[in-house]
Amino acid sequence: MIKLTNIRHDRLAEWYEESEPGGSAAASFIMLSYGRCLYWIGNDKIMLEQGDLLLIREGVSYYGKSIPTFLHNKYVASFHITETGHELPLLTKPWVKIRSGMAEFLLERTRKCYSDWKENEPYAAIRGQAILLEMLALLNREADQAAVSSETGKHAERMKQYIRDHYRKKVTKDELGEFISKSPNYAAALFKKVTGQTISEYVHAVRVKKAVYMLMDSLLTIAEIAEFVGYEDVSYFQRIFKKTTGRTPSSYMKERPPRN
Repeated sequence: MIKLTNIRHDRLAEWYEESEPGGSAAASFIMLSYGRCLYWIGNDKIMLEQGDLLLIREGVSYYGKSIPTFLHNKYVASFHITETGHELPLLTKPWVKIRSGMAEFLLERTRKCYSDWKENEPYAAIRGQAILLEMLALLNREADQAAVSSETGKHAERMKQYIRDHYRKKVTKDELGEFISKSPNYAAALFKKVTGQTISEYVHAVRVKKAVYMLMDSLLTIAEIAEFVGYEDVSYFQRIFKKTTGRTPSSYMKERPPRN
């Protein structure tokens, strides 16, 4: 159904990109993990912010650029669609901007895909295609299920915000159930349905996301960062981090900018 041709990670303050001319551009899966940037597709100006995802259909011309003074961080997967690509409705549109309830899960999977690709792991292309296809299928399912009631969506967003506010300590389904005035099991099932992740998986994702930025942009040690984001055991933090991102914490520390 799809053939992955490249995946890259951009962490840029100044950026400009223009698609190949003549309608030969590959399809693009673009996920912004930090900051803001702009894309122009035809007469449409598209602002991407943290957590946004942009799908651009194969053959559609575009250009994109950074916003002055804004550092942005994004993953871009380029792929070609086979003759059966129409089975995924989102891939038939020239472009679609998505604000998914599964953003953290999708970012985790995208990081894994990129890590395998960058490290040239065995069968990285095949695994990358499988991960990308999984994410596209979930996004199409989410679009089809827009019938999720507004109340359900609000409950999920409230729980996500609660976790983001309290991720440094243990968060349980009992707490979340009480927070939205529902039973613990109902809260856990609703959260999984809307986000694609269990409560604990989401907590880990939020912690790791914070740790990534601290590893690159702070002066703290790995042990100090692990403790800050909620892990008492550094070894456990490193295992969770590697499982989530496909990379070690120390590899991110090497990307710290030089200090004067």
